[in-house]
Amino acid sequence: MARPEEPEKLVQLGANKAVRPTSADVARLASVSTATVSYVLNDAEGRRISAETREAVQRAAKLLGYRPNLAARNLARGKSGVVLYVLPHVAVGEMPMQAGSRMTTELARQGLLSVQIFETEDDRHVVDAIENLDPVAVTSLFPLSGAAAAAVEAAGIPHIEVGTLPALHRPHLSVGELRVDHLVSRGHRQIAFAYTGIAKWRPLGDYWFEGVERAAQLRDLPPVRAGVITLDNAEDVVAGWVADGVTAVCGQSDEIACLVLYGIHRAGLSCPGDLAVIGVDASPMGVMSTPPLTTVEFNPRAVADAALAAVFERLGPPAPPPAEPTDVARLIERSST
Repeated sequence: MARPEEPEKLVQLGANKAVRPTSADVARLASVSTATVSYVLNDAEGRRISAETREAVQRAAKLLGYRPNLAARNLARGKSGVVLYVLPHVAVGEMPMQAGSRMTTELARQGLLSVQIFETEDDRHVVDAIENLDPVAVTSLFPLSGAAAAAVEAAGIPHIEVGTLPALHRPHLSVGELRVDHLVSRGHRQIAFAYTGIAKWRPLGDYWFEGVERAAQLRDLPPVRAGVITLDNAEDVVAGWVADGVTAVCGQSDEIACLVLYGIHRAGLSCPGDLAVIGVDASPMGVMSTPPLTTVEFNPRAVADAALAAVFERLGPPAPPPAEPTDVARLIERSST
């Protein structure tokens, strides 16, 4: 059997780099049939293929940069080739849509169709999509509801929860580090966390609060004060925090951080003199607030690339080359801190 790394064959097959390698190219380089290539790369059951042959095919595919057409493979298995992307009903800025757009493009290159669907209160739309679209995988930024998670389990398909992927280094913790580290560098030690008053967004608040609380504990800061802030109580909550010695507030989102700024104004206080404020999600409103809001901006490319790598890994090798490591978020420093 010819070895896949033979220079003559590799040079000949790689001469035209603009042409995407085919299974026939892999077969020629590995000196096997195209059927054998298909059996090996699709992990076909009931086929007796030696370890040497499998190794030769996999090496040839790697050398050529060959990726099987996932859509064709899924159709052969009776699957739709759809990857369902569940968009959260909580407010997290524009990042989910931006990441989803990149995922759609990159999945299409592999012959897969990305279908985006928004969560609802009862998640009936998500459950219906899982049952009727027959997706090959489901992706979401945050945990699915009980009904949606049960539908994924019943369908026996992978669920990729992007927010917990190791490649993103647990975003709520890294974002908490960014925010608390910035505030500590400004001399703040007593920090509060502002929750939304909208019940359905509370889980996301808990998510970000854990990151702030963990970062504060690591720096031996006093316990983080937490409170719900609304248009009606903003003045009282802010005045109470300042009276208790709080000097900086992390908002659940930029929207909630702007409510804190509103409370500061109503209470006759100054920002950042009496109370510094920092948000998260880099909403456009933060640029126009008074003062302009310090916030954390997510990198949609990093989020999308981590999700894509996980999808391809779960659907089967070979996956596209991993992207270069990229920070999932960065601090945007403005006048509110």
